[in-house]
Amino acid sequence: MQVVFFLLPKGETIYLSLNQTLRQGLEKMQHHRYSAVPLLDDDGHYIGSFTVADFLWYIKDALNMDIDKASKILLKEIPRQHDNPPVSVNADVDDLLQMALDENFIPVVDDLGIFIGIVTRREIMEYYRNRQS
Repeated sequence: MQVVFFLLPKGETIYLSLNQTLRQGLEKMQHHRYSAVPLLDDDGHYIGSFTVADFLWYIKDALNMDIDKASKILLKEIPRQHDNPPVSVNADVDDLLQMALDENFIPVVDDLGIFIGIVTRREIMEYYRNRQS
C-alpha cells in the first residue's frame, strides 16, 4: 500500500520555515506539544527536522543560556543534530516500518522534493495491527 493513503497533508501539519526565529520555533513546538517538527525552505522543500534538543543545545552553547537573544536568531542559523530523512510519495508503507521504529513521523516529499505532509508512527502501527486482524 502506498504512503499517500497514510499521509497527513501539509495543510494539517505543523512545520517551521528557515526564516522563523528560534523563539518562534520554540513557541510553536510548545503550543502544539511536539518534540520534533519538519523544517522547510521558502519554496516548500523539506530541509530536515528540528527537535527541542537542537534548540536547547544551541541556547546553551551559542547563546550562553540567554533566552532573550532567541528572537534574533533565525532557524537557518541553528545546526541540527539529526534529520528525519524524507520518503517519496510513491514509497510503499512497508518501506516505512524500520523508519517508524526510530522516528515519530516520516516526512513525505513529491518528485521535486517539495514537502507534502507526514506519516505518523501511529498510522503505521495501526496499519500493521489491522492487517493482523
